[in-house]
Amino acid sequence: MEKIYKGKTKDVYKLEDGNYLLKFKDDVTGTDGVFDPGANTVGLTIEGAGKAGLKLTKFFFEKINEQSIPTHYISSDIENQTMTVKPAKVFGKGVEVILRYRAVGSFFRRYGMYCEEGQVLDGYVEVTLKDDDRNDPLITDEALEMLGIMTKSEYKVLVEMTRKIGKIIKEEMLKKNLELYDIKFEFGRVGEDNHVALIDEISGGNMRAYSNGMYVEPLVLERMMLD
Repeated sequence: MEKIYKGKTKDVYKLEDGNYLLKFKDDVTGTDGVFDPGANTVGLTIEGAGKAGLKLTKFFFEKINEQSIPTHYISSDIENQTMTVKPAKVFGKGVEVILRYRAVGSFFRRYGMYCEEGQVLDGYVEVTLKDDDRNDPLITDEALEMLGIMTKSEYKVLVEMTRKIGKIIKEEMLKKNLELYDIKFEFGRVGEDNHVALIDEISGGNMRAYSNGMYVEPLVLERMMLD
């Protein structure tokens, strides 16, 4: 196995068969020791976070694959905190897609003049560039195409997929009395035809969820979803 990337929350290895292995860590994103799924720095380490994140990722990817929505997911090994995935090419140097059902976090910080905190949003999708030095700037479909990062048709597919995937996750969480406020996805190009596919992970560290109006921590979220 060849280690090809050291990430904030995962390391990536290339396998001999051409697929890739993601090794989940116990580091989560945040600022000043406070967890924040939208942050671009490692804020803290939570023992068991890697295994919990992988368990939830496995659960959701299998649900999504059942709906024939393209992903890079192949299999996972919970004990070793690893996930085997298909090769994927990221858009540019990486983009993140945030799906928002409530006005919280950076959305509220930006647009608080026009909304109340926690206000219901109708599955609002926004795209940011993965660029720690520039605090992951927002970008539009026109700019993405002009800069050669993705085409407008790819952007349209990405937004449609984001809403479909979000609906699956939201409905599964509602079964456990959990409300999804927002969630962060990553997409890439997969296969010989370079089709748009969901990549990376779907864990508690990538979302904000509430139960009876109270925020649910990532490890608690995993237990509530899978127990």
